[in-house]
Amino acid sequence: MEVSSFRQLMRAEGTARYRDLMWRRTRDPYIIWLSEVMLQQTQVPRVEVHLPRWLERFPSLAALSEAPVADVLAQWQGMGYNRRALALHEAARQVMERFDGVFPSATADLISLPGIGPATAQGIRAFAFDLPGVYLETNVRTVFLHHFFPDVPGVPDRELVPLIEATCPAAPAGEDGGASAPDSAGAPLAPGAAHDVAPFATPLDADDTPRNWYYALLDYGAYLKKTIPNPSRRSAGHVRQKPFEGSRRQKRAEVVRLLLAAREDGACGLTAAEVTAELDAFEAKAGRGPVERGLAEELLAKLAQEGFCVAQDGRWSIA
Repeated sequence: MEVSSFRQLMRAEGTARYRDLMWRRTRDPYIIWLSEVMLQQTQVPRVEVHLPRWLERFPSLAALSEAPVADVLAQWQGMGYNRRALALHEAARQVMERFDGVFPSATADLISLPGIGPATAQGIRAFAFDLPGVYLETNVRTVFLHHFFPDVPGVPDRELVPLIEATCPAAPAGEDGGASAPDSAGAPLAPGAAHDVAPFATPLDADDTPRNWYYALLDYGAYLKKTIPNPSRRSAGHVRQKPFEGSRRQKRAEVVRLLLAAREDGACGLTAAEVTAELDAFEAKAGRGPVERGLAEELLAKLAQEGFCVAQDGRWSIA
């Protein structure tokens, strides 16, 4: 497909498929960063519920950086992949310390922060700072595979990158990519104020900018996934996710939940034996057998190594 006609089509489809999501009503990099991380392997409706709650609890980078790890993990429950919560907390702390509380816009600075990879960094750059880049997200991948590699299996990302780079528009005139992030009206946005910002007057304004371009690709890609067999399955990097139910990952998440519940109840942590008994009960309720011997101790040790919990006098508690 020819690039100029592809761009024309995407602009039209972007306007037709636009989703008015709360994190699109702001250019505050804190909120856009949160949305990018929350949307990793999580459906949009769940993020629509959890992001406002998160902002009520942690309305700014400073508030998140100063919060106890246990509070951050407790607020994250229901989102899955608890490592993301720890990464958010540590990244917020680093932005406060290394960048004086101002969210960076340079790619190298962004990917130096915990939990921010190339795609998340480019998402922040595009949506908060309107800067061009290669935002290779799953819906974006879907669009390019569908239009440029129809019916071609095993397409590597390196073949998509030049096309994504060539089609992304330049930054708006006068945009220097600095760390300040104006809101949609051009005035500074108070941290945590995204839920108070009015939506844009039109779903996708006439400006051909990186921000609007990638919104168009995201929304059209989401539409394609609902109407045709998912083109992303033809990506060379596509891996079918293993079932969550009964997995080690589920047991890890349950251990974190148990430790959080013990903290909420005022208990001084749980012993490994108590965690094992609770895990056995959890498995039995799901119709599965008891956990393997020593698994609870192994999970607790790994979680402690990653910063989730600590042990004292034989009892485990959230860090």
